[in-house]
Amino acid sequence: MTGRSTAAIILAAGQGSRMKSKRAKVLHKIAGLEMVRHAVRSVREAGFQQIYVVVGHQADAVRQVLDDDVVSVEQSEQLGTGHAVDQCRAALAGFEGSILVTYGDTPLFRASTFARLMDYHQEVGAAATVLTARVDDPTGYGRIIRDCAGNVKGIVEHKDASASERLINEINTGTYCFDSQLLFKYLTQITPDNAQGEYYLPDVLPLMIKDGHKAAGFVMEDPQESMGVNDRVQLAEAERIMQERIREELMLQGVTIIDPNSTYIELGCSIGQDTVIYPQTVIQAGTIIGEDCVIGPSCRLSNSLIGKGARVEFSVVVDSEVGDFIQINPFSVVKNCKKVEG
Repeated sequence: MTGRSTAAIILAAGQGSRMKSKRAKVLHKIAGLEMVRHAVRSVREAGFQQIYVVVGHQADAVRQVLDDDVVSVEQSEQLGTGHAVDQCRAALAGFEGSILVTYGDTPLFRASTFARLMDYHQEVGAAATVLTARVDDPTGYGRIIRDCAGNVKGIVEHKDASASERLINEINTGTYCFDSQLLFKYLTQITPDNAQGEYYLPDVLPLMIKDGHKAAGFVMEDPQESMGVNDRVQLAEAERIMQERIREELMLQGVTIIDPNSTYIELGCSIGQDTVIYPQTVIQAGTIIGEDCVIGPSCRLSNSLIGKGARVEFSVVVDSEVGDFIQINPFSVVKNCKKVEG
């Protein structure tokens, strides 16, 4: 990612009532990592120079999981996405560049998608660029309306769309890039004239377009990445997708996973070539497995180092180190062992 200075704003202030949880929505985990940390991880890997997270519900708990270099900005009242972004005005005072706005409950975005979006935004010199997707069933989503030059001239919500507009299958994913100075200029002009009485971020687009500024649309390759998590069903679906990614990457690197669908692997693990993972195995963050190992069936490994050629079957290994070529006998529980050797 090249060009102007960049910053990312991650909106993570909402409660997420549909989760039916005492925990803030963005603190629910996918592959062992809180959803808000997935968002931070992706924008960081994409190369964004400054990262801001807008917190609100359970603000202190959300702050606790953020890295030290991530700036948290509090939205004391949840008055809409436009209001949330505007809370970063003081923190970004003097910043001149491009700003990505995305969400803390969309854990599936790849870093490459954010990087390509920002590159496109800067290449075309847009005031705003909408990340869009083409889907088979656009029902319920805002439709992207383009002019003859291909620029975005509007976003029409499904309920307001005409019959012809409803045939459009390009939708708004809710993620945007903006010119920083224009973004904060037009945030002062939006109004809460809607049923919820909230300030909506997309409302800056028609104001920009009306004043002659360019709005662009960048079509993402995989619409699945933009999936938001609002309830436990969607949480499970996001977990399934993330697990497929993790397992596929490992298999392409030379790891044999006998039954991928019964194998759970968190982010932050490393598994060496020619290791075989048998079914009903859980491998949690901080685990490093050497080459030529046999793991499983029915094992749980957490924050442990497994030496090359080791065998672990029907056992639990937590916060421990297993030496090279060691066999852990079935039905063992190994915890807090400095090193298991023959």
